[in-house]
Amino acid sequence: MRAVIQRVSKASVTVNGRETGAIGAGLLTLLGVHEADKQQDIVWLAEKVVNLRIFDDEAGLMNRSLVDTGGAMLVVSQFTLLGDCRCGRRPSWSEAAKPEQAKHLYLDFIEAVKSCGIVTACGEFQAMMEVSLVNSGPVTMLLDSQKKF
Repeated sequence: MRAVIQRVSKASVTVNGRETGAIGAGLLTLLGVHEADKQQDIVWLAEKVVNLRIFDDEAGLMNRSLVDTGGAMLVVSQFTLLGDCRCGRRPSWSEAAKPEQAKHLYLDFIEAVKSCGIVTACGEFQAMMEVSLVNSGPVTMLLDSQKKF
């Protein structure tokens, strides 16, 4: 699984003018599912994201996690994170999971985050979405359950 996480003061996602999810302070997680992803990838990534210390403490140092701050998470499916742009000018999507598998793992990821006690909102799988956010910092991190970067 690949994720782009952004520390936000607020974020929301809309589909056809209808808001499907919104949060205040917390993390926006753009999630891409790889064809080889399994339950262990979900567990690793969910625990990593909710416990990543990227929120400021009283001294202004990044020492607090989403769990520590009581923040929320907005999860948006984004298969384009698996686009391979190394050859040519058109990305290859060959490593992205097929929609049926990706949806199942995406929903499992959301449940894994919720099971950590995090208030969680989400986008709509396979929909054209508009994502709005106010990046706080800015702080943006890239994570990959296969640790490719």
